[in-house]
Amino acid sequence: MAFMNPLAVDIEDLGYSHPGQHDLFFSHLNLKIAEGESFGLFGPNGAGKTTLMNLMTGLFPIREGSIQILGSEISQHHKSVSRFFGFIPQDLSFYEELSPVQNLEFFGAWSGMRQPAIRKRTAELLELLDLTAVRNKQVRKFSGGMKRRLNLAIGMIHEPKLLFLDEPTVGVDVQTRYTIINYLKELNKNGTTLIYTSHQLNEAEELCDKIALINEGKIIVHDHLANLLSSYREGGLESLFLNLTGKDYKH
Repeated sequence: MAFMNPLAVDIEDLGYSHPGQHDLFFSHLNLKIAEGESFGLFGPNGAGKTTLMNLMTGLFPIREGSIQILGSEISQHHKSVSRFFGFIPQDLSFYEELSPVQNLEFFGAWSGMRQPAIRKRTAELLELLDLTAVRNKQVRKFSGGMKRRLNLAIGMIHEPKLLFLDEPTVGVDVQTRYTIINYLKELNKNGTTLIYTSHQLNEAEELCDKIALINEGKIIVHDHLANLLSSYREGGLESLFLNLTGKDYKH
């Protein structure tokens, strides 16, 4: 398969086993994601989606093979490479006793940004994600949707070229989901590579151009969503998933 754009992610012969387990969970796994793609990674619970994302972001150590992020090996240059990507984890990752402004100042500085850039970027993100009115309030008092939007802002504070998203809209209301998905679509339109996983398959169909289905540590298919739906004569991602895995995606 030829890639016109440079690769955002290049995984070759990846091997990984969970701590305390001898058998490899991933064995000789290969995956290439081009810069500028909006890429979805899907599979049933326990299939390896979050594990693979944790390996791509350097949170888990690689046992075999290699993972290159934007041309650099993640295991050898984690600190320098991590400045070029953002990670929105499923678990909320901020300080609840602080305000949105204080959280963004902290994570901006941690990413190596200077104060003038942090202030400018903070104002932009709070406006885009409708958090300006609560910019100085303690996050612990926020609704679930407001917390999700702040989680996204923190991952975007340093304007990464590549954004990993693990269930970015879990547990939010319709309005917050609409705000987040529209923001992500605009980011991708402007060149940010998105690597996304979710159980919201209707949301995934709207956001992702290309997908991979993963099951039991193996990639089953990897192609443009439109091609897969046409090839397997399915009307949507959920029915495609059920066809290829024999499993209901929600369980």
